[in-house]
Amino acid sequence: MTPPALPVLYSFRRCPYAIRARMTLRYAGVAVEIIEVALRQKPAALLAVSPKATVPVLITVDGAVIDQSLDIMHWALRQSDPDGWLDAGASSEADRWIALNDDAFKPLLDRYKYAARHPELTPAEHRSRALDAMIRPMQAQLQQTRWLVGPQISIADVALFPFVRQFAGVDLPWFDAQPLPALQVWLNTWLDASLFKAVMQKQ
Repeated sequence: MTPPALPVLYSFRRCPYAIRARMTLRYAGVAVEIIEVALRQKPAALLAVSPKATVPVLITVDGAVIDQSLDIMHWALRQSDPDGWLDAGASSEADRWIALNDDAFKPLLDRYKYAARHPELTPAEHRSRALDAMIRPMQAQLQQTRWLVGPQISIADVALFPFVRQFAGVDLPWFDAQPLPALQVWLNTWLDASLFKAVMQKQ
């Protein structure tokens, strides 16, 4: 018998957008065929279905193309959401955190990570802006609640984790020395999670 077709996920292992999509798909129990993309040599099949050619891109078994990571997360959670990631806390609060990350923090993170490309500020100044935009607000929130929108994991925690991981990884000794205890516990919980480790295995 021919095995049933699987959705196809174009991905890049270290991309934070792709990480959050893979984590949610795996959590939801949605099996996919992962095609690892070399960002400097993107496959023609990817360009054909998504001209923007950024990962992740999901092609469902019925041919629908989903080329935004957050949309992939929502699609997966509509298939299965055993722990209620979509129902945890106020959806408006989860949306606010995700918008803060995607719209404000990500550009500042890129400037910090690739500071040599942005010499208008020093690396420390880029880092300070990123801290003020999201890292310190997250610390303040996580001092009050175990997860970003309450006592349970929500889609916001999963959506933000890969970006905080990337921020910490720019200068890990510096990050570990900062007075961010609640955020550091939150980050390390995700880093140690079997869900994260599973999706980071090389194909």
